[in-house]
Amino acid sequence: MAKLTEDMKQLIADGFPFIATVDEAGNPQIGPKGTLRVLDDEHLIYNEETGRQAWHNLQANHKVAVAVHPYPGMKGIRVEGKATIYTEGQVFDDAHQFAVDKKLPDLIGAVVITVDRIVSLDAGPDAGKELANEPVKD
Repeated sequence: MAKLTEDMKQLIADGFPFIATVDEAGNPQIGPKGTLRVLDDEHLIYNEETGRQAWHNLQANHKVAVAVHPYPGMKGIRVEGKATIYTEGQVFDDAHQFAVDKKLPDLIGAVVITVDRIVSLDAGPDAGKELANEPVKD
């Protein structure tokens, strides 16, 4: 797995993330995920609350991309990886407690994303530069 730096973790904490998934016909979908946060150096997590398109897409295809670019700002990253869905167990319980603590809607699942690849979304000459690429072998 690729590792997030402290600067990347702060960028994720400060920014507003969007996730991209694809449906069974290969159609792309993108949407905001306000609960997305860093779980550890190699994983992101978010609380799935709506159970709509992204949730549907991740049931069949676990590939996901996350884009974070704070506004205003000229720096950003895209994280690519695979999602694992938890509907019970410690990961789910911790995500539920996060929702309670933040006074958020209850979740239907916790989605953990492995950090396989990180790409710069900075404005300027570093746009699209690969920063890390260490996919987990299936």
